[in-house]
Amino acid sequence: MLLTITTTHRPATDIGFLLHKNPAKCQEFEVSFGKVHVFYPEATAERCTAALLLDVDPVGMVRRKGPSHEGLLDQYVNDRPYVASSFMSVAIAQVFGSALQGRCKERPELASTAIPLRATITVLPCRGGPEFLERIFRPLGYVFDVVRHPLDEKFPEWGESPYHTVTLEKTTTLAELLTHLYVLIPVFDNRKHYYVGSDEMEKLLAKGEGWLASHPEREAIIYRYLKHQPSLAREALARLAEEDAVSPELEDEPEAAEAGLEQPIGLNEQRLGVVLAALRASGARRVLDLGCGEGHLLRELLRDKQFEEIVGLDVSIRSLEIASARLKLDRLPVHQKGRLLLMHGSLMYRDKRLAGFDAAAAVEVIEHFDPPRLAAFERVLFEFARPRTVVLTTPNREYNVMWPNLAEGSTTDVCDGSPDLPRAVPMPVQGDVPPTKPPLRHRDHRFEWTRAEFQAWASGVGARFGYTVRFLPVGPEDSAFGPPTQMAVFQQKTIPGQ
Repeated sequence: MLLTITTTHRPATDIGFLLHKNPAKCQEFEVSFGKVHVFYPEATAERCTAALLLDVDPVGMVRRKGPSHEGLLDQYVNDRPYVASSFMSVAIAQVFGSALQGRCKERPELASTAIPLRATITVLPCRGGPEFLERIFRPLGYVFDVVRHPLDEKFPEWGESPYHTVTLEKTTTLAELLTHLYVLIPVFDNRKHYYVGSDEMEKLLAKGEGWLASHPEREAIIYRYLKHQPSLAREALARLAEEDAVSPELEDEPEAAEAGLEQPIGLNEQRLGVVLAALRASGARRVLDLGCGEGHLLRELLRDKQFEEIVGLDVSIRSLEIASARLKLDRLPVHQKGRLLLMHGSLMYRDKRLAGFDAAAAVEVIEHFDPPRLAAFERVLFEFARPRTVVLTTPNREYNVMWPNLAEGSTTDVCDGSPDLPRAVPMPVQGDVPPTKPPLRHRDHRFEWTRAEFQAWASGVGARFGYTVRFLPVGPEDSAFGPPTQMAVFQQKTIPGQ
């Protein structure tokens, strides 16, 4: 049985990094049921194809008392050596394990990048025909082609064959493609060569996270994958229904401080929405919320199934306790709870736990640092943790004159969403006397930057640590004073040829 995966991503040979298999080598791997060969029929910068050829040895399996439970004749005479089946799924997991998990040590940013992929399975048995193939692959966004092979062209009266060559095309991550193949190949075959128990159900739920619960054929997928065991299938369906529902624990709680707001959408809500959109657009799956506070952004991240691993870090143990209570972590479904980790730590010291993430958010954090300590924060985040994307927001000091209460000379906590958006009334100026500099928005702020100051700092950080930077406004933008919040999105530069 043969599986080929082709990409035209430039350079196409990057797929070798993702698969952890050198395009210049032919490799052979021993598995319990035979041998797996990995080779590249074509490998150029424009187009590269990786092939996985599985050579099943049914005689050797029987002699080693393999896991087959069929009749004696079927143990020796069957289609297992010639078709993609659960043997192929096991081979994918064992030989392409890192790619299946979405890991790539040499090119971590590539593992989470959607690239054009074309997979061909020769030959795939499908109990249900091309119609079932379409019902499964179409909702997942694949363009596919199916060639049905006759049992014997000389004897059409023998009926339709269950054997097909299937080609799938989609711009996606390699991990997503392999995950779909890993789960669905045994589903089409409707047979498995090994015992299926509760651990197999857990495996299905883990691999199906983010797509199985919403699939219109989820029941058929689950029953076939679990070898039609009703108790396991019912439990899996119940777990999916629980996770797919909007958890009441994550519903908005009324904020006492926002009860008297005149604006229908507060600045803090707008800020979280823009940050969430930037993280989603980056394609990140593993995300850090640095200075997570009481968990406002964490709650939004949990609602989005794109984010598979979410870590909230804060220096305040009390804030982490409030976040845990607000999110009701002890009452979340097990798979929801497994996506989130709260950690106590400081952004002033290097922390190995922060390395290896796709993206990090620092929402209204830096203004709480004493300016001399910013250099330490910069190294912790951009040099040591070094996520591919960093989304950072901070107040725009120029906009402070738009808050009447600040104009009157009182410090208030508008940064954290308490008074929120003003009525857009500028501070009154008497005669030709310029307004005095308004106070800071929060009693704990050590500084607040103008747009020019923030852009100069962010551009300098990007230049020193190898990031490009773009700036976005958050909140209603005044023609003179700009937006109330300013945001920078740092993107790690790619080095040509890597």
